[in-house]
Amino acid sequence: MVCIMDEALELEVGHRVLEIGAGSGWHASTIAEIVAPTDAKKEEWGHVYTVERVPELAEFARKNIETAGYADRITVICGDGSLGCLEKAPYDRILVTAAAPDIPEPLTEQLKNGGILVIPVGGVHLYQTLVRVRKKDGKIFEENLGGVAFVPLIGKHGFKL
Repeated sequence: MVCIMDEALELEVGHRVLEIGAGSGWHASTIAEIVAPTDAKKEEWGHVYTVERVPELAEFARKNIETAGYADRITVICGDGSLGCLEKAPYDRILVTAAAPDIPEPLTEQLKNGGILVIPVGGVHLYQTLVRVRKKDGKIFEENLGGVAFVPLIGKHGFKL
């Protein structure tokens, strides 16, 4: 699923990426390897900002990212991922690793024109769809990438469990 989501994002060197749901930090690390590879000049590097709502998981991700050597390419932020991270916006790509009831408006607002958002959308325990969103000329275009099963996105623009 990580590979499918990374491919759906159409990542390129230099992209600024927002990931919602840091977990262990592994998925953010796969993205950093693409947008900021060590064989590219540092000034060409992109950056990954990953938001985790659970403080213990944010710290776990931060330590794993540092140990793996990606701390200069990934920033871990503890907070409500359904709000995105306005301070670092706009983003070329946004990835959400938890299912939302709908596509959170703050995320589409923080997406650059020409950007891509990949997010599972659906019920807490029901069928979910992986959706690729493209933002073109301020308009949002959605594409169904198939059925998936993810934990719920919890927050102001997610589920209230």
